[in-house]
Amino acid sequence: MTDFQEQQPQQPYYPPQPPRPPYEPTQPITTEAGTTIWPSGGHVPPPVDPPLVATVPAPVPSPRRRARRGVGLMAAVAIAAAAVGGGTATLVQQLTSDPATTASSSTVSGTNVSASSRGTVAGVAEAVSPSIVEISATSNAGKSTGSGVIITSDGEIVTNNHVISGASSVTVQLSDGKTYQAEVVGTDPDKDLALIRLQGASGLKAATLGDSSKVRVGDEVVAIGSPEGLTGTVTSGIVSALDRDVTVAKDDDGQDQQQGQQQWDPRQGWPFEFGGQQFNGDTGSSKTTYKAIQTDASLNPGNSGGALINMNGEIIGINSAMYSPSSSSGSTAGSVGLGFAIPVDTVKADLDSLRSGGGS
Repeated sequence: MTDFQEQQPQQPYYPPQPPRPPYEPTQPITTEAGTTIWPSGGHVPPPVDPPLVATVPAPVPSPRRRARRGVGLMAAVAIAAAAVGGGTATLVQQLTSDPATTASSSTVSGTNVSASSRGTVAGVAEAVSPSIVEISATSNAGKSTGSGVIITSDGEIVTNNHVISGASSVTVQLSDGKTYQAEVVGTDPDKDLALIRLQGASGLKAATLGDSSKVRVGDEVVAIGSPEGLTGTVTSGIVSALDRDVTVAKDDDGQDQQQGQQQWDPRQGWPFEFGGQQFNGDTGSSKTTYKAIQTDASLNPGNSGGALINMNGEIIGINSAMYSPSSSSGSTAGSVGLGFAIPVDTVKADLDSLRSGGGS
């Protein structure tokens, strides 16, 4: 018997494997709310239909990137706000505005004042001054100066009756220095109004007549006239009171003239009565009383017949009287901030009568 040596079973031979590449962890794949799949180390088979890639949300920006974007957005908003606050054209306006619909009118509808100058004394003066004239009236008593307001382009001018009463000739000077002879069309001594017309005039700038019923105490006003012959003088103030009873002299064609006494010239001294007292000279026995707008805009002899204007450039009154604490007449009677104007509604109601040659 032969001895048999028991052989040990041999291990299978495995050839050496190349080293595994470095492991790179993959990002989690989110399939739906609340469920997350973590792939294993690179040997997970590709997912089956439906593909998971379609359900992967967009990557969330890192905190650093998000902060930078927020700062940029805030800067853009700040620049846009600064452009709007400075009154300049903005990119937003350029992108959203229709060029055909953004054009705006350069004047305020129904007024003489440009939109950019509305509410300023300078704007009112620039717009209305061409419609205010200086009137020189010559009579047996001498020569006097007053003011007037152009109301039609062919030269109709409203003024006070006491400016032209008894005049043998009337000369008018426009704001540009041109002069015209004028004829008296009609007078209304009871309202101290008169209408004259320039001879051979055309293309003049007529004033806009406003609505004196809308005037309120405290409204800002501008007065334009020719005090003491200073053509185109502009003053400003407010409406101090309404419906003041003012009594002025009216032309009586010399009926009250007594022998040995000089006839009083109603154009000199601008006399009137108020509160039972007479100012700036004797009003005589022939006089009339009307309701007036009181203003503290400075008025002086020569402003008579000129315009009282609101801040829209509309005529609201015809300046007609002033108060002076002394009984002086002529150039020595100065303004103390108490002036009176005939309401423009009275003027408009009287125009047809004046054009027919008389007053109502």
